[in-house]
Amino acid sequence: MSDSKREWQEKVLAPQLKRGAERQPVFQTDSGIGLDPLYTPENMTGFDYGAKAGYPGEYPFTRGVQPNMYRGRFWTMRQYSGYATARESNRRYRYLLAQGQTGLSVAFDLPTQTGLDSDNPVAKGEVGRVGVAIDTLRDMEVLFESIPLDKVSTSMTINATGSILLALYLGVAKKQGVSFDKVNGTTQNDILKEYIARGTYIFPPKPSLRLITDVFSYCTDNVPQWNTISISGYHMREAGATAVQELAFTFSDAIAYVEAALAAGMDIDSFGPRLSFFFVAQNNLLEEVAKFRAARRIWAKIMRERFGAKNPRSWMLRFHTQTAGAALTAQQPDNNTIRTTIQALAAILGGTQSLHVNSRDEALALPTEESALLSLRTQQVIAYESGVADTVDPLAGSYMVEALTDRLEEEALKLIEKTDKMGGALAALAEGYQSREINESAWRYQQEIESKQRIVVGVNDFISETPPVKNLLKVDREQERQQIEGLHAVRRERDNQRVKAALKRLEEVARGTENTMPAILECVEAYASIGEMCDVLRGVWGEQREYAFF
Repeated sequence: MSDSKREWQEKVLAPQLKRGAERQPVFQTDSGIGLDPLYTPENMTGFDYGAKAGYPGEYPFTRGVQPNMYRGRFWTMRQYSGYATARESNRRYRYLLAQGQTGLSVAFDLPTQTGLDSDNPVAKGEVGRVGVAIDTLRDMEVLFESIPLDKVSTSMTINATGSILLALYLGVAKKQGVSFDKVNGTTQNDILKEYIARGTYIFPPKPSLRLITDVFSYCTDNVPQWNTISISGYHMREAGATAVQELAFTFSDAIAYVEAALAAGMDIDSFGPRLSFFFVAQNNLLEEVAKFRAARRIWAKIMRERFGAKNPRSWMLRFHTQTAGAALTAQQPDNNTIRTTIQALAAILGGTQSLHVNSRDEALALPTEESALLSLRTQQVIAYESGVADTVDPLAGSYMVEALTDRLEEEALKLIEKTDKMGGALAALAEGYQSREINESAWRYQQEIESKQRIVVGVNDFISETPPVKNLLKVDREQERQQIEGLHAVRRERDNQRVKAALKRLEEVARGTENTMPAILECVEAYASIGEMCDVLRGVWGEQREYAFF
C-alpha cells in the first residue's frame, strides 16, 4: 500500500468510521466477491493494457468485438415475444417492428419445446401459454406472414427441437423465395443447460449433441449467416447461479460443443465464427459490466489457445442479453421498469450485440402490448438519449471495473478447470455438479432475502399496498381449440403418403450416421408435425429421464 493511501485511511477514513459504522459489515458483489471502499491505481499494479484490455475489435476483445461498437450501429433491439396462435403472435411481431424493433425473438410454448403436438393429451392447458404454438409448416408460414426473412434477423429460443424449428424456418424461406444464404438469425440449440437448469429436453445427451453438431455442419455448408447455437448462461443464472458460475458453466458447455463438433470431423474455423452466447443482465450493474468484459477475454483465450483457432472471428464472443426475469416482482410491478433499465444499461455498457428488456408485468402474466412497447422504448431512450453508446467501452480504465473484470475471469477459470478435471461438462452433469452448485447459490441468495441482508424493494422492505394490475394479458382457451382444429385440418389436407415416406426416411437417418437436417427438412416440407418427427426420434433414441440432484 502506498504511503498516500495509508495516510488517507488513517487520517480521513478512520475518523469517519469512528463517528459511525458503515451501513453493512461486508460489501460484496452478487458472486460474493469482496469490494474495497476505494479503488486506486494500486489495484492495477502489473496491469498489462495490451494483454488485459487491448483495443476493441482486436484480441482479446475485452473492450468489444467491433472497433467502433455502437458508433457504427446500435445493438439489435430484439424483444422476446410469442403467445397463443401463430396469427396472434404475427400481429405482435408486425406491431413491434413498426415501432422500431430491429430483430425478432420467438418464444415457443412448452409443447413445441418438448416435441408434442397441440392435440397431445399431455399438452392440454399448455398450448400457447408461455409462447406461440407451432405444430407444422402451416403455423410457421402464418407466424412470418408479411415478414420477409431476407430483411429481418430472427432468434428462436428452442433447444430440444431446435433443428426442427430451424428446418421450419428454412421451409418458410423457401416458400418466400428467399435463398438460404440470405437467412439471418439464431437458434438457441443449447441442450446442456436444459439438463442443468431448465428441463425442456427430450433425448439423451449423445443423440442431442448429434442434432446440434448436424446443425453446425448443415449451416456451414448451406446457411452461412445463421448462428447455429446460442450457448446460454441465462437460464443457469435465473435458477440461482452467481455471475462467476454463469461464466464458468456456460463456457464449460461451450467447450463440450466444440469438442463434439471436432470429434464429428469439423474444422474449428468452419463453425467457430457462428457460435454465439446468451447471458443475463442482473441488478448489480458494475459486476455485470465486468462480467461481459471478462467473458469476451475468456472465450478468446479458449478458442485461440485451447483449440488453436486461427480465424480471429472464431475468437470473438458475440452475445445476446436479456434482463433478469428472476428479478421481476409481483409486488409493486412498476419497480420492474426501474430494475430492467439498470439491467439494460449494464448490458449496453458491457457491449452486448442484441438485447431484450423484460416487461413490468411479466411476474404476473405474459406482457401486454403496452408493456412490451415500454420495454422497447427503454432501449430506444438509452440508445438515442443517454450518450452511453457514443464511446466504446466507456467504463474501461475504471480502477474498480478493471479489478473486477480480472477477478471474475480468475474465479471463472478456476471453476472451468475444476469441471475439466471431472472430465468436462457432460461428466460433471452426470454427477450433478453444476446443479448442486447452482442450488447452493440459490439457497444462499434466498437466505439473504429472508434475513434482510439483501433488500428487495417492495418485497422484504419498503412494502406498501399496491392496487391490482389491470388489463393483464390472458390467453383465451378458444385459442387452444383453434390451434388443434388447424392441426387436424393440415393432417386432412396434406399428402399423408408423402409424410409417411419422409418420416420413414428420418428414422433410417437417425439409426445411421448421416446428417439429420436434410431428412428433417424433407419431413417439414411434407407438413409432418413436430410431434410426429419427435416420436420417430424417440423411437430410435429413447427419452432422457429427469436429472434430479440435491
